[in-house]
Amino acid sequence: MEKITTDLSSLQVEDDSTADRKLLIAVDFGTTFSGVAWAQTRRPDVQSVIIQWPDATTGGLEGVSSDKVPTELRYEHGECKWGFQVDDYGLRHQWFKLDLDPSQSRGISDLSRQFPDQHALPPGYSASSEKLCTDYLAALRKHTEEVLKFKLPSSIIRSTPIEYIITVPAVWSDSAQAKTRACAEAAGMGRSLQIISEPEAAAIYALHAMDPHSIQIGDTFVLCDAGGGTVDLISYTVAELKPILKVAEAATGSGRLCGSTFLNRIFQKFIVDKLSLNEEWDEEVVEDAMKRFDLVTKKAFRGGANEEFIIPVPGLADDPSQGVRRGKFKMSGADVKKIFDPVVEEVVALVRGQITATNKKVKAVLMVGGFGQNAYLREQVRVAIDPAIEVMQPPNGWTAVVRGALMKGLSQLEPDTERVKVASRSARKHYGTEIMSKYDSTKHRKDTSWWDDYDGELKVFDMSWFITKGSPVTEDRAFIRKYHKVWKVSDGPRQTVAQDILMYADPDDTGAPIYKDGADVKHLARLTADLSCIPVGELTQKMGKDGQMYYVIYYEIEMTYHSAETKYALVYKSVKYASVTAEYV
Repeated sequence: MEKITTDLSSLQVEDDSTADRKLLIAVDFGTTFSGVAWAQTRRPDVQSVIIQWPDATTGGLEGVSSDKVPTELRYEHGECKWGFQVDDYGLRHQWFKLDLDPSQSRGISDLSRQFPDQHALPPGYSASSEKLCTDYLAALRKHTEEVLKFKLPSSIIRSTPIEYIITVPAVWSDSAQAKTRACAEAAGMGRSLQIISEPEAAAIYALHAMDPHSIQIGDTFVLCDAGGGTVDLISYTVAELKPILKVAEAATGSGRLCGSTFLNRIFQKFIVDKLSLNEEWDEEVVEDAMKRFDLVTKKAFRGGANEEFIIPVPGLADDPSQGVRRGKFKMSGADVKKIFDPVVEEVVALVRGQITATNKKVKAVLMVGGFGQNAYLREQVRVAIDPAIEVMQPPNGWTAVVRGALMKGLSQLEPDTERVKVASRSARKHYGTEIMSKYDSTKHRKDTSWWDDYDGELKVFDMSWFITKGSPVTEDRAFIRKYHKVWKVSDGPRQTVAQDILMYADPDDTGAPIYKDGADVKHLARLTADLSCIPVGELTQKMGKDGQMYYVIYYEIEMTYHSAETKYALVYKSVKYASVTAEYV
């Protein structure tokens, strides 16, 4: 069983003399493309997106100008090529971020089975997903810090601490969040790393970009972040307007693997099936055709059956029956529509499902992400939902996630800069721990009971759920639960106190179970506190009903829920132990 161990003492936001002056770098670690934005806490109003990337020929800082860089890797002769350095020919590592969370069923969607990428290396080929993610993030970090050397005086670079923010999908598991953190730390992004949900970051930016006069308390918005690989959705209801815009989650996030890359894959199959029998056919024809489709055709398509698009197929012999003439292939709007519709239908279904899940009157659907800017997708969403619901595409939609992540990170360090705040979120699962309880014949099975010598009564081990699915949670306050452990003095003092954290995903909303011995109750983390430094004489001793002396340890578990991670602490006699760790399984 794979375990990811996180030292919880490293998860605390610094509060020292340097906190008023930091460089904050946000990373939108995407499935197909990634983006970076940065700002200084001394100048939070000046926020920049990096648009300079090295390519295969220059290897420097300014090879390609783009708002984002491909999330791709290739290892050649001991060298790690990344982003635009990976050319269009040959195999490469793609989509490796998704392998951090194999539990997501969306990773084996019908689209990914039907239309595999012919150039993608299989998962785990020559390198683990953790190594691929670490190498990619390390390359992204090094490039970003090189760019900053040309944007800021060297004195600021030398004297200003850097903090990173990284984004993850809304439906990322706790284990995947921990793996993402571990990869980012190994890539040199530091231990005071913030992790933020992608659609939440996008929503913060999109709501900030809207006309404030058009927003009223009670308005509900669905945010659709449609990217290259994944489509993530989340919904918010406006709770307050002043002094800042506060929103509460209206429904838990949803998502699926149905992004715009599948358009390219379907097109590739289409062009191969259509033209591969041409006697001059070769691999370069596919690459040139796909480039044109990706950069021009799929952006220009509006849904009209009478539209026509020219696809370059250099070198192919003229074939009027196939629409090939002078190295060009004429493609009809009807053909393009057939390519779009399988992907668009999945996105539309997600949007409709999210609207239904809010159980509220939705004012608007906000479309962000690269695919979210597509005109045909926008119109198909519009016709598929209630006409009273607006479909909007905020400005800078492709970089909405990284811009919102930077805004969120700045507000953590400089609260005066906060303009949009997620006041509460809806818990994705039930979270709890197993405790020892007094046997109750009305709810416990008799065969699970046992006699407790200390209390002199029947006891059972059952679940204490400190948060239930759908409950509102906020990062402004911690959830605290009190527990105790008992053992005989004759057994000697214990060196540690440990507590297992369990989670339960309730797909049918039948309520959390009483016992942990169910298929859907899973072990999430183990908290361990080192108590060896406490003198034995300070441990509480009590006499049990059986006349023997027992050590009794009273402690608390403190849980704080953030955008895309949960922080745990074990507190004993008002001391929060820095040695507490969480093992994610």
